[in-house]
Order: sequence, then structure tokens, then C-alpha cells
Amino acid sequence: MAQSIYDFSAIDMHGKNQPLSEFKGKVMLIVNTASFCGFTPQYKGLEALYKAYQKDGLVILGFPCNQFGFQEPRSNEKINDFCINRFDISFPLFEKIKVNGDEAHPLYQYLKAQAPGFLGFNSVKWNFTKFLVDKDGKVVGRYAPTIPPTSLGGDVRKLLGK
Repeated sequence: MAQSIYDFSAIDMHGKNQPLSEFKGKVMLIVNTASFCGFTPQYKGLEALYKAYQKDGLVILGFPCNQFGFQEPRSNEKINDFCINRFDISFPLFEKIKVNGDEAHPLYQYLKAQAPGFLGFNSVKWNFTKFLVDKDGKVVGRYAPTIPPTSLGGDVRKLLGK
């Protein structure tokens, strides 16, 4: 049973296992993404947030997911190419996962348990739901897809001690 976010790992877009323990001491923003969603332009805001605070210790982790309206049907390679070519994404992207149901990635099972959604419901409701994790690995916030990434700057600065 996982005791911390650092007990998890995920496969990155290049097929490499990435232990989250490598991000100890950093503030993490973990986001489930999709290429054909009305919120897809948030990639731009995520990248802007990452560029603004990466040097201070922010890392954004993108997890493509096809569970909401089948808005991420592409292969991992095509998703990666889309994110780089369309939005110039430089933050880490991971292979497509499931965030809900019996096959939900263990990381997302943990995130949802640590930061339940509206009215205590655990399921992720849509693409671009965001989870904020402090430098100690504690899940401190969950943000709805309608919350633009750039509006999280104040919360990120606070966690970074800025």
C-alpha cells in the first residue's frame, strides 16, 4: 500500500519508467490531458506556468487519457508530437492512462483518495483536472478543468516559498 506519492512511478512518452521519487523536494502539478478537448488550449497555460516556475522547483506532469468523450484516441507517439509541435510542451508527458474505474492508474487512485472532488466524489470528472502536490509530497489541492492553469500561480508561489 502506497504511503506517499513518491511510492509511484509511471511510464514516460519514451517508454522509460519514471519514479516520482525523482521529484522529491519539488512542487508537482499533475494533470490528465487530451488533444481533442475544449480545454486542450490549457496546454499553453500549463507550459507558461512551467516556464515561469520550473527554475524555482515546479514540475508539471501530463497524463493523456481517453476516458472522457474519447478525446485522446491517438497513439502515445502522436500525442507527444502534437504536444511538442502545437504547444511547444517541455514539461514531462507520460503514456496514456486511465484515471477512473478498475483500471485506473495507481497514481490516480491515490490522488483521488487524497483530494476528493466536489461533494467528496472521488472520480475525475473530465480532462484537465489538476492535482497540486507540495514539496513534501502531500496532495494539497484539486482543481476543476474549468480552472485555467495560469490562475494557479499564487498557490504555486506559496508552495515554492515565493
